[in-house]
Amino acid sequence: MTSLAVIHIGIDPVLHLGGLGIHWYGVMYAVAFYVGWKVAVVPHLRPRGVSEDRIEVILAVTIVAGLLGARLYYDLQSGFLNYLTHPIDLIAVWKGGMAFFGAIIGSVAAIWFLAKRERISFWLVFDSAVLFACVGQPIGRIGNVINGDILGGYAPTLPWATAYTNEHAILQPGFQNNIPYQPAAVYEALGTLGILVILLLLRRRGVRTGVLSLAYLPLYAISQLIIFHWRASEPAIFLGLKQAQWTSIGVLLLGAPLAYLLWRRGVGAAPSSEPAARDETLEPSPLGTTG
Repeated sequence: MTSLAVIHIGIDPVLHLGGLGIHWYGVMYAVAFYVGWKVAVVPHLRPRGVSEDRIEVILAVTIVAGLLGARLYYDLQSGFLNYLTHPIDLIAVWKGGMAFFGAIIGSVAAIWFLAKRERISFWLVFDSAVLFACVGQPIGRIGNVINGDILGGYAPTLPWATAYTNEHAILQPGFQNNIPYQPAAVYEALGTLGILVILLLLRRRGVRTGVLSLAYLPLYAISQLIIFHWRASEPAIFLGLKQAQWTSIGVLLLGAPLAYLLWRRGVGAAPSSEPAARDETLEPSPLGTTG
């Protein structure tokens, strides 16, 4: 049976401007970073006493750490031995191939370090980071949709199935042009937007600082456990489950009880709706000037 309606995508993954080739994937990442910064991070941190200068420094370092963490985690999934002949590819984020759980690990490490240096609440910054992720990740998935590098299984009867017509589409091995597949990247984007709605509702209720972070981790793990069921572009490694699903199970088994314990102990000093101490009350930091 043929599909009732197939969404044909024929966009070249590379935007050609004269002799310059710009990858849509990179463009979407840049847009995601900018929108996440302006829509999520600044509106959350600035009213709580963190200056624009500090926000920019924290964001820049955290983005770099997140990108490197995402790439290294992808390398780990792919097998480090594959990179022995070209070690520079270990950090070649410009070539694509990143795992978001690695981005979380890298970002959390950077936030912990910067919060300590900047004398700012770790949980306050972490809350802004998860909002940044929920706003920016769906935008970044547009790049995946254009590439064709995150696909579900063959779906000949699915009304919203996607088929790629451009010969330059970055399809994973085993996938072909002009064949309808489930748009797993779209599922990822919708799942993240659902998490964003939950976090915004929690913030509106004035939950303690840090609750957004603690809620995000299990929510994201659950979303990956479910969504990776449709991601046929990723191989199963054990018991029919994929790497991200096993990581999600680990987060839920280890992280969820820890998150609950931290929540019970009161992770934040005040409700997230209340302003933190203004920057002027903080000691000058070598990483940025106070506002």
